[in-house]
Amino acid sequence: MATIVEALSCPLNVKVVLLRLKYLCYIIPNFLFIRGITMISKKMAEALKGGSEIRKMFEEGGRLKAIYGADNVYDFSIGNPDLEPPKEVFDALKDLANNPTPGMHGYMPNAGYPSTRQIVAEKRGKEAGMEIGPDAVCMTVGAASAMNDVLHSILDADDEVILLAPYFMEYNGYVANHNGKVVIVQTDDKFMPVIADIEKAITSKTKAIIVNSPNNPSGVVYPAELLTQLNDMLKKQDHTIYVISDEPYIDLAYDGAEVPCALKYIDNLIICFSWSKSLSLPGERIGYTLVSPKCADFAELTGAIVLSNRTLGSVNAPAIWQKVIEKAIYAKVDVANYENRRNLLYSNIVDAGFDAVKPNGALYIFMNTPEGLTDEEFAKICAKQNLLLVKGSSFARPGYCRLAFCVSEASIRNSRKAFFAVAEELGLSHRTEL
Repeated sequence: MATIVEALSCPLNVKVVLLRLKYLCYIIPNFLFIRGITMISKKMAEALKGGSEIRKMFEEGGRLKAIYGADNVYDFSIGNPDLEPPKEVFDALKDLANNPTPGMHGYMPNAGYPSTRQIVAEKRGKEAGMEIGPDAVCMTVGAASAMNDVLHSILDADDEVILLAPYFMEYNGYVANHNGKVVIVQTDDKFMPVIADIEKAITSKTKAIIVNSPNNPSGVVYPAELLTQLNDMLKKQDHTIYVISDEPYIDLAYDGAEVPCALKYIDNLIICFSWSKSLSLPGERIGYTLVSPKCADFAELTGAIVLSNRTLGSVNAPAIWQKVIEKAIYAKVDVANYENRRNLLYSNIVDAGFDAVKPNGALYIFMNTPEGLTDEEFAKICAKQNLLLVKGSSFARPGYCRLAFCVSEASIRNSRKAFFAVAEELGLSHRTEL
């Protein structure tokens, strides 16, 4: 500290003062760092301690691939679709590039282009069998931005949001961003919500429930009957509780399954959607919110979401991608390809001697951790075979591990020997030959 005092007591000529200020700008932060004093917010300092388990495993995969080669590392850690977008997306981009219109890269209303919102509203209205206007829609920078817009619009400090475990762990951060509190309710052994358990968790501070079907990480699809039961239970409560439906996987369902349209069954519904998975555009960050016309305080809620979209810093969704969506809104990635990969990975898991629920949708298999092992212990054993997966505890459901099958078919096929090697190390009986 003597150096700081000496710097402050120097003769006050301009050159010396500037030099001393420059020195102080270096010495004070380092002095505080050495003594364990952080300059960032306490909330962010705490968040940094945890980090993202998925991102950690993704980075570990990159490190291992550099050492052993990509074909010898089986990285199922992150849901980063490797399929290219469908042809309609590329055609739309080419058309927009070859036929530019004046102002196509400028500002538009914060809610997005009226024409884009109209097309989204019409599509979802047909699916729900109801009239939906463009004022129900706000175009956003992906589903994450949509979720933050919604939570910012409805939460006061310490309001509660019910999350159904297992769930996408980023929800924790989204709720914390807006000073809300997470209330975790476990689902049953098939990962289906239990209505009675949800009702027990409701308090006077409950503002919303987040549902995600098809679910990340379990891949289960919530049936229409369950959505109806949830709506009936919520209508009996003494205050409005919104259901926030996170829907990035609604176009990815397998074995002929159909994902029920939540708009049909839940009154106070707010949809958060992204084309990251259905059009394989995760890096482009394009999505929307849609407020059900039956929602309480519809006008105030839609207005608040649009205002949040601006004040949280997004301003508006990317202009060119809104126009792409107008032209490609009914396009879809090769779902049959994903279904085949799901089947291959599921076979690897169960043939080797492990257990898992076969998912009906999304891009993940949630496999059971073998008896006697924590999910962290199991993940470490798998890592010895360059088999990378994410602990179930990261999704508030210990005893499981998540594997993403949106990786190359070759990687899935090559991983079969790794699953069998792990099973042999654990003394598990194979259900079939390698």
